[in-house]
Amino acid sequence: MPTDNFESHQRGLESPADRHQSIVPSDGAPVDPRPRALYCQTAGDVALEDRWGTVLTYAVQAGQVLPFRAAKVRATGTTATVYGWD
Repeated sequence: MPTDNFESHQRGLESPADRHQSIVPSDGAPVDPRPRALYCQTAGDVALEDRWGTVLTYAVQAGQVLPFRAAKVRATGTTATVYGWD
């Protein structure tokens, strides 16, 4: 196992992510666990639902990072490939 010089440091909201997950867009299932940011692998649209149920669609570019804790990445309206960072 490689040495982690930051293992004893407390993780905060300003800390870099250390976990990532594939996100399959769904109109019904929430993103679990909720990420602290989304990385857009491909350009397109991403329909995000917040924890209050508000849905907005964002036009994104490949490589763009959205610092948003989405409750859902909706299938309807999403054409980009996104990953969750936490």
